Amino acid sequence: MVGLIRRVRRLGARLESITQGSDEQSLEAVLGSHLDRVRQVVKDVDTVAARAAVIERDLQGTFGRIGLVRFNPFEDTGGNQSFALALLDGRGDGFVVSSLHARAGTRVYAKAISSGASESALSDEEAEALRQALAKPVPGGSA
Repeated sequence: MVGLIRRVRRLGARLESITQGSDEQSLEAVLGSHLDRVRQVVKDVDTVAARAAVIERDLQGTFGRIGLVRFNPFEDTGGNQSFALALLDGRGDGFVVSSLHARAGTRVYAKAISSGASESALSDEEAEALRQALAKPVPGGSA
């Protein structure tokens, strides 16, 4: 009899520790409450995952891969005031803008980039800027 009383007390203490901090009195009510919370958390995680997928898809179209090369194309000008700037999205589409600075003026050129390749010939500096941009990680992706 004493052994049974001890077991009942131990079970009662374990039940008390499980239901501690809960307004519910029965183990079934506590488990039901926890299951409701778990279901809500699963629903919240699904919502966050769906929103993250939309954001990652949208990031593919942003200019997140950038390469910049500064250079001096002419002997008579000082400093590296000329540049080639490559701006690419996650698919490798975008453009390269080049600015050639000379004493007489500055010229600006733009060349389209599609899938990481130029539709026209690139100067060494433009090719380097493109290489730098392509080396950057894809925004919102794992590549």
